[in-house]
Order: sequence, then structure tokens, then C-alpha cells
Amino acid sequence: MTDIEDFYTKKIVSKPWGYEYVIYNFNKKLAITFLKINYGHKTSLHCHTRKKTGFIILGGKAKVQYGIYKENTKIMQPLKRLIFRPGLFHSIEALSKNGLYLLETENPYDKNDLVRLEDKYGRKAKKYEGKNFTKNLTSQYLKFKKPTYLKRYNYSFNNLSIVLEKTDKLKKLNKNDYLSSTAILDGSLVDNHNQNVISSGEIVKTSTLKILSKSFKMIKPITILTVSKNINKNYKIDNIIKWK
Repeated sequence: MTDIEDFYTKKIVSKPWGYEYVIYNFNKKLAITFLKINYGHKTSLHCHTRKKTGFIILGGKAKVQYGIYKENTKIMQPLKRLIFRPGLFHSIEALSKNGLYLLETENPYDKNDLVRLEDKYGRKAKKYEGKNFTKNLTSQYLKFKKPTYLKRYNYSFNNLSIVLEKTDKLKKLNKNDYLSSTAILDGSLVDNHNQNVISSGEIVKTSTLKILSKSFKMIKPITILTVSKNINKNYKIDNIIKWK
């Protein structure tokens, strides 16, 4: 991890549309950022030249623009997922009065890999926010713990369950779970020629990962994050992400 990425793992970054902070990182390979976008505000229309990014919506309604044309938009609700390849311009707007809450994955972890094409706050062509736009993380801001083999960490956000685990038992996933979203944080599924079928940075339906696990092999246990409706009241919740 570079000094820049190490700096941002300890900071909250103030944005003209809200705030964000790194809630989990796996060295420089991958990071998860928690975002709050205020009602009526939106991110710049931007892309990343090297990294692949993805989002899971936790709360609120989002208007997502894909590409440079404004007509290429989609309205998205909680539990929905997005993946943006390198070079694809995109923007996300909060349509809900309570704001929009998301988890963003980036692979690799590089905050300065940012190109802004349009921005309503005057940041066009500017780099990622510097030190003057940050403050130190305090204990009120949750950080996800890195799971060890067969260890699960359970978190709750509003009416959603967020589970981080390192496992080689994907066949236990529910193939009929079409609502939940799962992000691959480390590891992969490969074919018989050791070509990656799905690897770190990808976000899919949990049911999709279950189906793929039947046909492709795992070289080593993988680390995953799954977001689903909070219907199981019997497991221990390690912590709650609070609305701020």
C-alpha cells in the first residue's frame, strides 16, 4: 500500500455531495468505501483509467448514469448492484430525502485513479480530494474486520444484513436467493485451465455465485461480502452501521 492509500484508510473525506470513508481494505489490492450522498446531490461524471469499481446500494433510491449520454440512466433501489469497467464514465444521484447510502468496491485500491468529465461543484479536471477535505476517523465510524478462514463478521444497516466471511463452502449458499448481492474481496473461481471465471472486485447475485461454484473450482478459500435482507434474528451482530 502506498502512503496515499494508507492516509485515506484513516480519514473521512468530505465531498460537496456528502462524505465517504474506506470501511475495509485488503492492502492495495482492493478497498471498500462507504458513501453517503445527500438528497438531490450527485457525484461527478467520472471514470477510472485502471481500476474496476462496483457498488451495492444499502439505503435510498439512486439515479445512475452510464456513459456520457444523459439518457443512459437507470433508477436503482437497495440491494441492487453495479459494476463499472475501467474507462466507463458514470455518475450517481440521490433521489431519496434521507439520502443515498452505498458500499463501493475498487480493484485495485487507488484513490487518485480518477478522471472527471463533468461536475456541478466546479471540480472538473481536478484530482481526488486532498488533505484539506479530510478529518480523522473516530470510533463512531465503523470499520469492517478482515475475516479469517471460516470466520464470519455480521453487521447490520437499517433492515439489511452485511456478512464478511472467508470460506471454501460456497455450495452452502442459497441458489434461490435472487435478491442478495455478493462481492468477491479476495480469491477466485477458475476453470480447468486455471482461467479466472470470477475474481476479486466482482459483484454478483448471491444465487449466481452459488451456481458458478458448482461448475468451477476454488484454488484457495475466498473472502466475500454478502448484503441481504435482515431476516435472521438469531445470529450475533458484531456491529451496526448507523445513519449519519
